Amino acid sequence: MAPHRFHEQFEHIRRSLPDVPLTMGPDDSAGMLYEKGAVLVRDGEEARFVEDAVRAHFTRTPGLVPDPVRRVGPRAGRTGVTRIRVGDPDGGEDTVPHALRAVREAEDRQGRRLAGRNHVVHIAVNACPGDEPVPVPRTEPANPAAAEESYDPATAVGVLVVDTGLMHDHRSYPLLAHTTGDAQLTETDGDGVLHQYVGHGTFIAGILAAVAPNTDITVRGTLNDAGAVLESEFGALLFEAVDRDGWPDIISLSAGTPSADTDGLIGLDAFMRELRDRRTLLVAAAGNNGSDTPFWPAAYAALPEYADCVLSVGALRGDGESGACFTNHGPWVRVHVPGERLTSALTGFTTPVPYVYQHSTFDACRFGADYPCTCRYPRHTGVLSEGRESTGGKPDQVMFDGLAQWSGTSFAAPVAAGLVAARMSAYRERDPRAAGAALLATATERAEVRGAQVPALRPPTWRPVPGAAWAVPA
Repeated sequence: MAPHRFHEQFEHIRRSLPDVPLTMGPDDSAGMLYEKGAVLVRDGEEARFVEDAVRAHFTRTPGLVPDPVRRVGPRAGRTGVTRIRVGDPDGGEDTVPHALRAVREAEDRQGRRLAGRNHVVHIAVNACPGDEPVPVPRTEPANPAAAEESYDPATAVGVLVVDTGLMHDHRSYPLLAHTTGDAQLTETDGDGVLHQYVGHGTFIAGILAAVAPNTDITVRGTLNDAGAVLESEFGALLFEAVDRDGWPDIISLSAGTPSADTDGLIGLDAFMRELRDRRTLLVAAAGNNGSDTPFWPAAYAALPEYADCVLSVGALRGDGESGACFTNHGPWVRVHVPGERLTSALTGFTTPVPYVYQHSTFDACRFGADYPCTCRYPRHTGVLSEGRESTGGKPDQVMFDGLAQWSGTSFAAPVAAGLVAARMSAYRERDPRAAGAALLATATERAEVRGAQVPALRPPTWRPVPGAAWAVPA
């Protein structure tokens, strides 16, 4: 039996948010995590309406009287949302589905969605089967390789990466010599072993700088805490990121959450409205759940009012011919670019750093793919999978000394962001949204993703990774 990666990651995220009661749903395969016993609402009259609707429903339903319905901090602030406690999170059954059913009845009368789950927003590697980084010798070139374009601070395109922070030795990688931003708070544990997902933001910055060298990249460590944050806090953190340096040309975001809601995340309403009124283009990863369930904020690209300011990006597999097994898909994904087995900077440039794998590879692709995908190769046993069926043995340890190979829509997003930035430089285009639209309009190539022919972009300096190269024997 394959390792239960989603459950392993749920435990990992729960430990990173120890004061938040988390649950998963609506079923174990959905890849959705949210706060137990609380819903998000817009502040003001809508919040009072929701409180009254939920209280009335719980009062007349035996066994569902909450403890009691009340607002819990912090107050709405700039994001315009607040949390409403709809039950005791330690009291057994999660009351959020019951509360939302009560609100849905009221929404039918109001004609607008009034409340939603307080989702966990996570970097698009976290609650998914995408692989962990693999060491690459320094003698191997980056993939995508560095474009020939030169860096000119007077004309450089401004790109903000909202992710984990920069590793301490990132400037040892020539392409990141002028990259600025927040440092990764904690890189290693007490034994000097890399924590899971540190280096994620550095890897992304390296991809961006390779595809578009004429960029001023700023990395903000908004998701330093294991790459997970509550939706109720995420909007404020995004505002904080853009307020520090001003709104950039492009935001590269490799984080989000699945949600069956069709109009976005209540916690991001205010930020997305302000984004719409700016000139910034948000390039967002489509997520790694192998699903057509919308992954937000990438899925804003399918809403007419946000279509010109959000570019949602899925991942092609290593040969670039079709979709990677893990990539989310559907009409809300605007473009697919290489996102499997990319090579970029991680850490260990000055001193090699050990890493212990957290998850075991699968015996077969979780999504039924028939190529040697990242679910299966390269083979390793992870510490979180110890004791589970078919995954016994000592966890595998590797050493990083600079470069890594990594897969996920997390890394497809900066490829697309880099292509937009490179076009802006090449055509002296000042409007990133116009550059993104022109890039899509000229995308004549297609790739097959779950039976559909979809637009595909492949950077000139990217090279296919043959499937045979991944099939490392167990």
